Amino acid sequence: MPIVLDPTAGITFPDNSTAATGGSATPTGAFQLPAGTTAQRPTGLASVSIRYNTTLGYAEYYVPAVANWFAVGNNPTINISYLVVAGGGGGGETSATTVAVAGGGGAGGLLANSTSILVGTSYTITVGAGGAAITGTGSTNSNGNAGSNSVFGSIATAIGGGGAGYSAAGNGGSGGGGGSAASGGTGTSGQGFNGGAGAASGGGGGGGAGAVGNAASGMTGGAGGAGANSSITGTNVTYAGGGGAGGASSAVASAGGIGGGGAGGARFANGTNGGTNLGAGGGSAGAAVPGTVTSGAGGSGVIILSIPTAICSNNYTGSPNVTVSGANTILKFTSSGTYTA
Repeated sequence: MPIVLDPTAGITFPDNSTAATGGSATPTGAFQLPAGTTAQRPTGLASVSIRYNTTLGYAEYYVPAVANWFAVGNNPTINISYLVVAGGGGGGETSATTVAVAGGGGAGGLLANSTSILVGTSYTITVGAGGAAITGTGSTNSNGNAGSNSVFGSIATAIGGGGAGYSAAGNGGSGGGGGSAASGGTGTSGQGFNGGAGAASGGGGGGGAGAVGNAASGMTGGAGGAGANSSITGTNVTYAGGGGAGGASSAVASAGGIGGGGAGGARFANGTNGGTNLGAGGGSAGAAVPGTVTSGAGGSGVIILSIPTAICSNNYTGSPNVTVSGANTILKFTSSGTYTA
């Protein structure tokens, strides 16, 4: 005979002893589970429950905390969406008596996807900083500083943007723009694009998450490449635009890429910073003959998680901005922390 479960009397084993009365016999029969198809799964259960799924051919259990069924032996998971944007690369500067100028800073790498995470597991959130600005006086000529990576546990690592090139453009999530008569840096496949090429007297624009940086035109620096759109917060936002290059013309500045890219400076002018928490590249300073100019810093990155509100844990650190969009809770991390599912 099979083992029998009686809610009022306990479990009856094949030898007719019961767990409720201290029976210790080793059962040799079988405990019969309720069975049914996937479509027949009960919902809204208040306690952990077990059944046999005839559609899938295995036993499964229900976890009320995440309102879902899982195969016996598997840890429970929840499905979420994420956006991970690294820090943008900084612009370069040219203070020497020359008309050679730096390209724009490359945008931080951008990764957007959905994944399953394990319930009860803590995931580290690391938000990358933008590449620092550079101030030069007299005879200095400098490449821009690279942005820092943003990391979501073991799930996603977005690469920091490449620094603007004076002598050599930086590679990164998106590549920094090339300095005078130099090629742009290389972006990371699936995260961003290459920086634009420089001309004899103008730098190339930094690459963006959505487009290659623009090449220089004569003495005018190239504009930064466009960023990429995301609606993960419920509002469409463009992230990770490339920085504009410096120019040798005193009349024209170069635009930053859509998505927060900093503008490049015309001759004698400073570059502007990339957008904060957009991972945008910084704009490079224009030529100064001689003088003091300052490049734009790269914008800091961001990590955003979209989690079904019904199963979203409040167990996090790092003080994310918490909002609700439809059926999902949005955690926007602008500084490093953790999230435990």
